[in-house]
Amino acid sequence: MLRAVMLRRGLLLWVSRVGGLLVLLCCSLSLLYVMRCSPPYSNDPPLSHILPHAGSNHPNLGGTRPETGAGAAGVGGAGPAHSGGPPSAHSYQVLLQEREEQHRLHISSLKKQIAQLKEALQERSQQLKGVQESLKRANGGPAEGQEGGAASQGGGVGEAQGAKSQPADLQEFLKAQLSKAEVTSGIRLPSEYAVVPFESFTLQRVYQLEMGLTRHPEEKPVRKDKREELGEVLETALHSLNTPSSEQDRRSAAENAQASKVYTPSDFIEGITRTEKDKGTLYELTFRGESSNEFRRLVLFRPFGPLLKVTNERVDTTNVLINIIVPLSRRTDKFKQFMHNFREVCVRQDGRVHLTVVYFGKEQMSEVQSTLENTSREANFKNYTLMQLDEEFSRGRGLDIGARAWKGGNVLLFFCDVDIYFTADFLNTCRLNAQAGKKVFYPVLFSQYNPSVIYGSPDRVPAVEQQLVIKKDTGFWRDFGFGMTCQYRSDFLNIGGFDIDIKGWGGEDVHLYRKYLHSNLLVVRAPSRGLFHLWHEKQCADELPPDQYRMCMQSKAMNEASHGQLGMLFFRHEIEAHLRKQKLQQNSNAKKT
Repeated sequence: MLRAVMLRRGLLLWVSRVGGLLVLLCCSLSLLYVMRCSPPYSNDPPLSHILPHAGSNHPNLGGTRPETGAGAAGVGGAGPAHSGGPPSAHSYQVLLQEREEQHRLHISSLKKQIAQLKEALQERSQQLKGVQESLKRANGGPAEGQEGGAASQGGGVGEAQGAKSQPADLQEFLKAQLSKAEVTSGIRLPSEYAVVPFESFTLQRVYQLEMGLTRHPEEKPVRKDKREELGEVLETALHSLNTPSSEQDRRSAAENAQASKVYTPSDFIEGITRTEKDKGTLYELTFRGESSNEFRRLVLFRPFGPLLKVTNERVDTTNVLINIIVPLSRRTDKFKQFMHNFREVCVRQDGRVHLTVVYFGKEQMSEVQSTLENTSREANFKNYTLMQLDEEFSRGRGLDIGARAWKGGNVLLFFCDVDIYFTADFLNTCRLNAQAGKKVFYPVLFSQYNPSVIYGSPDRVPAVEQQLVIKKDTGFWRDFGFGMTCQYRSDFLNIGGFDIDIKGWGGEDVHLYRKYLHSNLLVVRAPSRGLFHLWHEKQCADELPPDQYRMCMQSKAMNEASHGQLGMLFFRHEIEAHLRKQKLQQNSNAKKT
């Protein structure tokens, strides 16, 4: 019994000792856990500077705000790494709240944009519907392509008026354009000269009245906009012919589907068109019908929209210098006449001009130099350069050398000939219609006929300044010439300049003109009321190649006189014989009385 009691006490003592050790071990582990896992109380960086995130709306997220403390470092920065413990639950909660606020704001912004887009789409749909209904009432139901075009034109009404357009305004405007034009009835005109003539056209040809000197009475539509315009009109007409316009027509077409005619471009016979520039373009197209004596005629009208303001800018030409480059070989009398006009216009009136004369050969060189020196002395003009080339005359090479010789920056160039007369207004037109890197100016000059033919005899020819009258019997717009041009030196160099291999007269100007047409620069081609080509007898050298000689002779024939004046010269013997007979008859009648 005593042994059993001793054993029980020993066991209890061992258990109590083991329990105490376990309690001590647990306390030690707990203390160690608290020491290792609790966040430090020092100035450690906030959680937003430790965890990377995509947002940047919060001031402390992803920013560059400077931080204090040794452990501060921005996202992706080069500061020392954070060595503290893991973030607390409170820091996680703050970050989640910030991200939730960002998402909420973004969703709210998207909802607002969607609402605005829905409102704009609804407004556009209402405008398009109103325009379509207006066109159907006005034109008897045009094709969808035409309605869509009218809707886009109508969209410009709001811009032109500076306010948001309403469908009612568009309808009224398009109906007014249609009612003002000569479509269904004529209007009273003051004379035969007020008539707007039609042009007629087929699938392959356009027949026109206003030709100038380069267009033909019958020709293919060369210009891209003209081809696309007539193609669109024909396509719209065929669509209208082959698409029933009402429910009754649809039922009739369904019942007679096999017998109904399907119209194709080969059924088109001819059309006529004319444009009233303030109203629109009228088209009347005729197609073959289902029998030999039956035809289908469609009348289409493309109304013009109101004027739209594109730009409103101030253009200061005070410091825009023009370098006038003149290639020359002999012709000293013409050069003296040119310098007389140059002194009056460029020196006394304008004052912002440099003259570059490129002279070919040595003959009469001293006379040219003397003329320049006299002008410089009398008019106190120093802005000129005289260059002499001992080689065969080449207009393109002379202009090219004169342009490249300029060392004063990006100057405005005016390529000119010695038989050209220009005014001070033209120099301003040159400055306004050329823009470096954007526009080059190719004016159409007015070419003078032979003054001896115009005024009857050489003795009756007035001074040059009095001859410069733009009338049908005094000259013509030289729309086949491209030699006089205003362009900046940078554009001329970038385009490659003249083809200096062309010798003599003609060809180099067309080559340069085509270069600009093939570029992205805007070519301004317009008649200029201040630029004249003075008449002179043209000599076409036998050494010219056949194509250049033909061009020279054509120019010579066109320069002499108008059609009517040439006819009078051709029939002058018959006219003189008629006058003699009339005089004899009068004398005979006088003797009888």
